Amino acid sequence: MELDGGHGRQAAHTGEPAGVPSQRGGRFDLAGWTGAPRPEPGPGIFRLGYRQVDEDRAQDASVPTKALLLRAVANLVVAWFVFPYVVLLEILVLDWVGLRQRLTSESANPTIIALNLVAAAVVIWFFGRLGRWAEVWRRWIVPVLGRTVTQEEPAPRAVPASGDAAADPWAELRGGGAGAAAVRLDGEAVGDVDYVRIRQAWRAVRSAPELLPAFSEQVLGRGAAACAHPSEARDLPGRGARHDLLTGQVRLGTAQDVVKNPLAHRSAGFALDPATLGTSLLAVGPAGTGKTSALARPLAEALCLQALAGTACAVVVGAADSDLGPDSWYDVVIAPGDPAAPYGLDLYGAARTADEAAARLADALLPDELVLRGESARTALQQVVGPFHAAYGRYPGVRELRGLLAGDGEGWAELTEALRKAGRDAVFEADLQQRARQSGRADDPGVLLADRLALLDRPVFADCFAGPAGAKPAFAMRALDHPLRVRVKLPERSHPEAARMLSRLVVGQFLQAAAVREERELFAGLVVDDASAAVDQHAVRGLQRIRGLNAGAVLLLRTLVDLPEGLRAPLFGAVGCRMAFPGIAPWDGRLFSEAWGTHLVTETAVTHTPDTSGGLVRKAARGLRKALSGTAAQTQSVTTRDVERHRWSPSDLAHALPSGHAVISLSAVTGEQVPPLLVDLRS
Repeated sequence: MELDGGHGRQAAHTGEPAGVPSQRGGRFDLAGWTGAPRPEPGPGIFRLGYRQVDEDRAQDASVPTKALLLRAVANLVVAWFVFPYVVLLEILVLDWVGLRQRLTSESANPTIIALNLVAAAVVIWFFGRLGRWAEVWRRWIVPVLGRTVTQEEPAPRAVPASGDAAADPWAELRGGGAGAAAVRLDGEAVGDVDYVRIRQAWRAVRSAPELLPAFSEQVLGRGAAACAHPSEARDLPGRGARHDLLTGQVRLGTAQDVVKNPLAHRSAGFALDPATLGTSLLAVGPAGTGKTSALARPLAEALCLQALAGTACAVVVGAADSDLGPDSWYDVVIAPGDPAAPYGLDLYGAARTADEAAARLADALLPDELVLRGESARTALQQVVGPFHAAYGRYPGVRELRGLLAGDGEGWAELTEALRKAGRDAVFEADLQQRARQSGRADDPGVLLADRLALLDRPVFADCFAGPAGAKPAFAMRALDHPLRVRVKLPERSHPEAARMLSRLVVGQFLQAAAVREERELFAGLVVDDASAAVDQHAVRGLQRIRGLNAGAVLLLRTLVDLPEGLRAPLFGAVGCRMAFPGIAPWDGRLFSEAWGTHLVTETAVTHTPDTSGGLVRKAARGLRKALSGTAAQTQSVTTRDVERHRWSPSDLAHALPSGHAVISLSAVTGEQVPPLLVDLRS
C-alpha cells in the first residue's frame, strides 16, 4: 500500500502492485516472487507487496489541502517574526552569563553564527511540526522536484533482481548439501506451486537428514516436477483469484478507505489464510450477493492449490450446479445420483469404532424437527451396526441397514447365525434382545430410521455408498491425513431431502476426522456452499473442537432463519470469523451487530435556548428583531462527549451495504482479532 502524493489519500491496489511479479501469462518470475516484500501487518491483509502505513503521515494526508496550506503559511509567517526575538533572548542569556563580550570578538564570529543556526533550527522544528511542513514537502514539493530533475514520475521501489543473493530461491538447498539439485532447478521453469511443494519436501529432509539422497535423486531426475502430488498435477486450470502460496493467502478484495476500517487496513488487499480459517468462518447473505463466486470458489481454489503444494487437504461441499471449480480441480469427485461420478461415499468413513459410526449416521439421518429423538435413534442404530460389524467384519450397506432397522426377520436370523459362528453372540446378546423388544412398537426409532434410509435406498444411489459388492470406490473421511482434494456434489434438485442428509453426514464426518487425525501438518479445510442443513448441535461442538488443530470450516448461509433459533447464538460463538453480505435481514444483522459489540465515538450535541440575558434595552432590541424577522434570538451551547455505539448497526448491515461489498471480522488461531472491515470484493 502506498500513499497518493497528489491527493493525500491511500491508493487502492486494483491490479498488480508495483514491484510484485505477475503470475498470469509468460514465465513465472520465481526470484522476484520469493524476494518480494512480505511484512507482517496482522490478520486479513494481503502481505505480498504490502507497505507498512506511517500512521502520523496517514493522519496528515487526511487533512484537506486548503486547511493544510493555510496552516503551513500561517506558521511560516509567525516563525519569521518570532526568530528575531529568539536571537534577542539568546543575546540576553549570553549577557547574563558574562559571555557576550568574549563572543563578540572577530575570532568568535563562527560561534555566534552557530548559535544563530541553532536558534533557527529550533524555530523551524517547532513551527514546522505545528504547520505540518513535512506533509507539504512530501505532498507537493517532492513530486515537483522529481519531475523537474528527471522529467518523469519517481519509479516505485523494485523487487530485488533475480541475480541478487537475497533473492536466490534455492539458497537453503545450496547451503544444506543439495547444491546439484539447486543447479538443476535453476534451469527449470518453476511455478509457485512447484516451489512451495519442493520447499515443503526440503523441510522434511531437514528434520530427517537421511532423506537427503532420495530428495536429491528425485530433483535431479524430475526437476521442477519432483516430489509431485499423487495426481501429478502442478497447477489448477483456470485459476481466477490471486494467491500467495508462500504465505498461504488468497486475495479476496480491497478493504475500503473509510473511517470504520482500521488505518492499517484501509486500501490494503484483503486476504484469508489458514491462520484465520483455522477459527472457521460463517458467511450470511441472500442469493445473488456473491457468496459463491467471491468467497466459496476462491477459497476452494486456494485450498486445492495448497493441496497440490503439499500443505493442505480440501473438502468442498455444494450443489451439483454450484460454481466451485471444474472437476479437474479435484482428486475425488463424489456425486450421488450421477452414474458418471467415479467415487462413492463411505457412510461410516470418519469413525474409529462401530458405536461412533452409528451415532454420527443417526444424527445425519434425523431431520431438525425430530432432533429430540436423537438419543434413542443413536442407540437403535448402534444396536444394529455393532453386531453387524462384529459378525461380517464390515459395516452394513444402505439396504441391509434399512432391512434390519425395519425388523426384517430373515436378515436378523442371518445376523444371529453369523454372530454365533464368529463367537460373538454372547457379547451382543443384550443389543439383539433390546432391538427385538422394540421392533414393532409404535415408538420404535428403528422404523423412523428405516424410513429416512429409504431416501438413500433408491436405484439412482445404488452404487454410491459402500455395500457388499458392486459399489464404486468409497471415499472415507479418515483420509484427511493426505493432501487430497475432494468435491461432494449434492443432488439438491432431484433429491433435496437426501441432499440435506448427505450434507449433515459429510460435515459431521469432516469434523470428526479433523479432531482425531494424528498427522496435523496439513491444514484441513472444509467449504460448504449452503450449510443450512449441515449445522446442528454436533457440528457446533465440532467447530469448537477443531479450533487450533490446524483445521477449519467455511459455512455459507442464505439466512440465519434456516437454523433453529437455539443454534444461532452458539454458532456465532463457535466461529472466529463472521461475514455479512448486502441485503441480509435486520434480524440477521442484529446477531452480527451484537457479536461485533460497541466502540466509543465522540458525539457533539448543540442546544439552542431563548436568549433572556441583558437589561431593558437589550430585551427591547430582541423584541424588535423578533417583530421584524419573525425569529427569536437564541443562545447556542455545544456539548461533546464519548458514547458507545454499535460498530455496525443492524440497519446499516441490512440497508447501507453497497453491492459487491461485505463486512467481515477476523480472529486468528493465535488470538489476534480484527474488528469488522468493509471490503470491496470486486477489486
